[in-house]
Amino acid sequence: MESDSSKQLLKHPLFYAWSTLALLIIRVFINAMLPLMDKTEARYAEIARIMYETNNWITPYIDYNIPFWAKPPLSTWLSAISMNIFGVDEFAVRLPALILAILIILLTGKYAKRQGLPFFLPAFILLCIPEFLLHAGVVSTDMTLTFCVVLTMLSFWESHRTKQRTIWNYLFFVGIGLGLLAKGPIILILTMPPLVLWLFFFKEQIQTMRSMPWLAGIFIVVALGFPWYYLAEKATPGFLDYFIIGEHFKRFFDSGWSGDKYGFPKSQPIGMVWVFLILFTLPWILLIIRQVWRERFNLKSYKWLLFLILWLLWTPIFFTPSKSLIHPYIMPVMVPLALLVVYWWPSIKWKKTYATLGFIIPIVLTIIFSISLLNQSITYYSKTDKYLLKNTLTEKVPVYHLFKTSYSSRFYSEGTIQHVNTDQLNDIVQRKSPFLILISHRDTTILKETLKSKLKKIEINKYKGIYSME
Repeated sequence: MESDSSKQLLKHPLFYAWSTLALLIIRVFINAMLPLMDKTEARYAEIARIMYETNNWITPYIDYNIPFWAKPPLSTWLSAISMNIFGVDEFAVRLPALILAILIILLTGKYAKRQGLPFFLPAFILLCIPEFLLHAGVVSTDMTLTFCVVLTMLSFWESHRTKQRTIWNYLFFVGIGLGLLAKGPIILILTMPPLVLWLFFFKEQIQTMRSMPWLAGIFIVVALGFPWYYLAEKATPGFLDYFIIGEHFKRFFDSGWSGDKYGFPKSQPIGMVWVFLILFTLPWILLIIRQVWRERFNLKSYKWLLFLILWLLWTPIFFTPSKSLIHPYIMPVMVPLALLVVYWWPSIKWKKTYATLGFIIPIVLTIIFSISLLNQSITYYSKTDKYLLKNTLTEKVPVYHLFKTSYSSRFYSEGTIQHVNTDQLNDIVQRKSPFLILISHRDTTILKETLKSKLKKIEINKYKGIYSME
């Protein structure tokens, strides 16, 4: 059994406040020190850097002459604004994700207070969920979408709870409008079905929907979301067809969709989303499964409980038949998972066990990360070109990449790196002018010996090396 001292500690508000602060400091440290990794995070960072550099706020670009139609621009806007304020580096481009995570934390605290529990208990749980802590510092659209889903869902609940016209009635529509800019119509797919189903169980609450400011709300959604879609299609015709039809239908139903302009096939077994949900939310998901099973016959008796369960289950149910998915797709259900833990917290007997297991995961990962920084193993094993390029900008010589440039090489060279093929490389060598070139180890095997003999290896990592004229 847990000791009396540990029980008292877990009841003390300061424990959760200081633990939350410690976890946020850990995330800030990692955000500042971890390089941008290829492909996904470096790709979104480079898209934001190009927006910052070109000052084109309508169309995100994946390269200077290639529009990025796969996602709306909200997360890119935020990262570009951050770089405009703090400069072009990892911390700045990741800062919006951290700020949105903090806003989510602040939105959830009052639900613990209503139960007489510490305000920062939901924050502690969220930051101890591996998936949430990870995306508190990842450049992507997932934290932005998650914030919009949370704002929409909690605004609906507060509108129901107050039964009066308040700011929450309007924030419900703000969440939808921002969601259209975060990741598109998926905001409606992830929020409306669980809300409609909840209203089906509690038909008397339909009055909540009738009292919503629908005319003003629809205006808010249209004003927030639709101008950008119009301007984006006007700037680069074909965007709407690719984004609406391709990204929202073809990608969902066809894991090998050949029309994907930017990504790569992500074929997973059917139902893989549930594996992601369990693996990336340990140990808290085990508590949820246990409690839901114990109270399975009473779930419909409690409005708040059923609201959270429907919110939690709908996203994995929706993605169950899809083979084209990755683990960040479960991000929108991190908040209902944490709030369910809060709901059952007073009756949980093994609080110390769950809290310890949850807290130990980020601590262990931080220790491993710190050791890798100290012994510099991160410079060798990380899938990034940051360390290979660290001295190139001061040398003032052309920098090339054999074949297609990586996103990290473009970000860290601030867009100056150029890609060349073997014939172009041979021409460059013949000029006998100073240059540097990144070449993957795989590609070095196809170079002719006469060409390789003229290249001097400067530094390598596990994936590639940087070379100069011999």
